[in-house]
Amino acid sequence: MKINELPIVKKHYQGKVRDLYDLGDELLVVTSDRISAFDVVFPNIIPNKGKILNQISVHFFKETKDIIPNHFITDCIDEYPEDLHQFRAELEDRSMLVRKTRVVPFECIVRGYITGSAWSEFKSRGTVNNTIIAEDMLESQRFPMPIFTPSTKAEEGHDINISYGEMLDRIDHLIAEQLKEKSIALYKFGADFLKPKGFILADTKFEFGTIEGEVILIDEMLTPDSSRFWDIEGYEVGKTPLSYDKQYIRDFISATGWNKKAPAPELPQEVITKTYDKYYTAYKSIVGDKAKVWDTK
Repeated sequence: MKINELPIVKKHYQGKVRDLYDLGDELLVVTSDRISAFDVVFPNIIPNKGKILNQISVHFFKETKDIIPNHFITDCIDEYPEDLHQFRAELEDRSMLVRKTRVVPFECIVRGYITGSAWSEFKSRGTVNNTIIAEDMLESQRFPMPIFTPSTKAEEGHDINISYGEMLDRIDHLIAEQLKEKSIALYKFGADFLKPKGFILADTKFEFGTIEGEVILIDEMLTPDSSRFWDIEGYEVGKTPLSYDKQYIRDFISATGWNKKAPAPELPQEVITKTYDKYYTAYKSIVGDKAKVWDTK
């Protein structure tokens, strides 16, 4: 029997990376080894990548619960419903039990440095997320203060960057203000946490839900899939720093001339191995002595 065939599972959803099993008031979140870029899932997997993402998120959910409540309940299999214990091998290290929320349909992105799509937009129009940036900036330069740059959360296709003003037009102002405030507070926590470990947190995204009107942090947190981690030693304004995140995949695949539409091309083994090494380096730096070692064969 598969997990989705258990009587306790009401519905089963498959995202680009995560599989969600509806258990009623709770969800079982299983993080796969799938990898996506430009909102397209690749045919290859990065072995044990899901375990890395899950372990990093668990770490930060525990560390930031005083900043904002989150959906995390437990990642201990023995504390899962008994019907799930038979799937220990499939769930160990890559799953968590969480509270079910009403998802807020925006990705809450905080940028501490100008790079990626923000840099491209700034070069062409002098704006980031349709908001004018007063300063003259160079690639990878730090913003005077972290900026909040939300996007729509699309179920299919590409998310669309919008200004904070556009966000205010779409949802309750009090919720929007809280999303902005908490996102920036979480970014600052992450940046301060990572700096002594040798990383710059260039930008990151958060997702939120609500339970009876209370805003809750959900999904993943400060992972190499949702953030840009730069090597602090090699950082230089005006250049693209060495990264320990999904940017390596984006850069590689962009250089192939792929049109960024499905189906995605196969990834060479060298790229798969190097991606895992980057993710694992970030994971080990974050959790320290608690880092686990997995067989990647």
